[in-house]
Amino acid sequence: MSGHSKWATIKHKKAELDSKRGQAFTKLIKEITVAARLGGGDPNGNPRLRLLLDKAKEMNMPIENAKRAIQRGTGELPGVSYEEFTYEGYGPNGVAVMVETLSDNKNRTVSELRHLFSSKGGTLAESGAVNWMFERMGVIRAQDGNMTEEKLLEDLLDYDINDIKAEDDKFSIYCNMKSLDAVKSAVEKLGMKVEESEVEWVAKNTTSLEDEQANKVFEFLGALEDHEDVKNVYANLV
Repeated sequence: MSGHSKWATIKHKKAELDSKRGQAFTKLIKEITVAARLGGGDPNGNPRLRLLLDKAKEMNMPIENAKRAIQRGTGELPGVSYEEFTYEGYGPNGVAVMVETLSDNKNRTVSELRHLFSSKGGTLAESGAVNWMFERMGVIRAQDGNMTEEKLLEDLLDYDINDIKAEDDKFSIYCNMKSLDAVKSAVEKLGMKVEESEVEWVAKNTTSLEDEQANKVFEFLGALEDHEDVKNVYANLV
């Protein structure tokens, strides 16, 4: 129960840079709109929306931006209708990849993703080709310089925890996705700083590559994340 995914670390640093560029705001607004459309505009009755609003607060998104996104989702304000699509494929060196998107034009998105995959030495695959290598889990990334892996595991024994991975003072907690909200609250009550709280595609088995090969894959994954319709990118590379 140790060790971090290098791609997860790169994603986190990249998200911080993207938030400064405003790109992360645009993507998060899309997510809030969809969450409100699917589950209603009241965060108390919509755990997914509540998590996204927490994320917006952490990113210092103006509250009015989030409010308008909710109103577009509930139909109180006019706006573009976004749909969620998940794509599967293989990146350079056969790395398995899951790509979550939010798009107002599925044909455009899949065409651009197919071109991006092929131009970087990958292949966009059929549905079901890759997703069996992953499982959906709640993932909480938190920080606390005084916490140990053993103590955190003991403190969370009453929750549906699958795994805890630690590196220095940073912890990744994997749980049943239905328990994500409850586990996040428990982690915060322990005094830990929650940096991320998401439902993710987690690889059942991972692969590693030499640095040169891995960097080529990370460049490809980063290019996917930069696409305006892409919400999240997951890979089985550590």
